[in-house]
Amino acid sequence: MAHPKRRHSSTRRDKRRTHYKATAVTLSTDAQTGEVHERHHAHVFEGNLFYKGQIIIENYAKTA
Repeated sequence: MAHPKRRHSSTRRDKRRTHYKATAVTLSTDAQTGEVHERHHAHVFEGNLFYKGQIIIENYAKTA
């Protein structure tokens, strides 16, 4: 098992961690509904489930 002979400095540790950062979610606008949604994910619009501009499931969520 790897075991360092000497301690790494905090600067060296922090340089390594600079690349671990959160990325913003990419959003798209559905061409058929105009709804803004997360890319490559199905979304509910007016009670129907849409994916790539097509209705996948009708009456997916009951609207009040």
